[in-house]
Amino acid sequence: MSETLETEVLAAIEAAGDEASLEAIRVAELGKKGRISEMMKGLGKMSPEERKTEGPRLNGLRDRVQSAITERREVLADAAIAARLATETVDVTLPVRSSPAARGRIHPISQVIDEITAIYADMGFAIAEGPDIETDYYNFTALNFPEGHPAREMHDTFFLQPDESGARKVLRTHTSPVQIRTMETQKPPIRIIIPGKTYRQDSDATHSPMFHQVEGLVVDKSANIGNLKWVLEEFCKAFFEVDSLKMRFRPSFFPFTEPSMEVDIQCDRSRPGEVRFGEGDDWMEILGCGMVHPNVLRAGGLDPDVYQGFAWGMGIDRIAMLKYGMPDLRAFFDADIRWIEHYGFRPLDMPTLFGGLSQ
Repeated sequence: MSETLETEVLAAIEAAGDEASLEAIRVAELGKKGRISEMMKGLGKMSPEERKTEGPRLNGLRDRVQSAITERREVLADAAIAARLATETVDVTLPVRSSPAARGRIHPISQVIDEITAIYADMGFAIAEGPDIETDYYNFTALNFPEGHPAREMHDTFFLQPDESGARKVLRTHTSPVQIRTMETQKPPIRIIIPGKTYRQDSDATHSPMFHQVEGLVVDKSANIGNLKWVLEEFCKAFFEVDSLKMRFRPSFFPFTEPSMEVDIQCDRSRPGEVRFGEGDDWMEILGCGMVHPNVLRAGGLDPDVYQGFAWGMGIDRIAMLKYGMPDLRAFFDADIRWIEHYGFRPLDMPTLFGGLSQ
């Protein structure tokens, strides 16, 4: 009977098509209530002479069945792996997906702010910041804007609803309020730049209701226009990455500086759609500057008979457009992935004066 059983069980093992079927055979034959297991239990009821014969025979049967099951399981496992390899193929000719760090892009505004920061940090300037929502005092009065000045009008400024006292705060129209806040809390010498968002009611290809400015402020006992001209010239040469650059200072008017000047820089516009700086015979207005007005120094808590300073400001969005050839300011804020992929910068290429600003 054991020979017939062995033949039957080995044939069933060989015919098992998957591991589930093979496990069912193992349980049926070698499990606690399996046929071979039940036969092994009967050894205890046999005489010593019968056990000497049946014991080795049943143990051999059990071992051969167990070995057959183990071998068949290995064969089925290899077959399963082969089947997966056949269906889960990888086309090695397909391009590898780029990593998030490789796909991501730094917005040009963030890039240009980093470039500006790197240049002025090399000159010893610190960064100062202030609130986007300002009081009328810090945005206008402390900066020597007289009552009735056009910049105070509703058509230019975003006014908020009046508070309990009737005072209306504004979305700051420039970063200049940070000059006053800094002078109130920091003793001279002061050497800061102030990058940040500003707000005015204007919108076209070169203007946006929300835009970015950077201002600089130096206050000391001996600050003068010569220092101002040197700082601006060194900045423009470093930012536009040219060895030399001619600058032209024209008289102008700003309430918070006296004297006030507009600054033009040398450029070449002879090539259609292209502006090159540091060469040519054309001029382009780039920023405004001047010596800090005595009234502004007084508003900051400083004595204009002891201290003097100079300040300047420029539009970050505009100089980004000039440097990188972007024709429309409105595209900066459209969140168009195609635009940022074209004009954006790789996130790990940090601008440095020794490694290159625009990488």
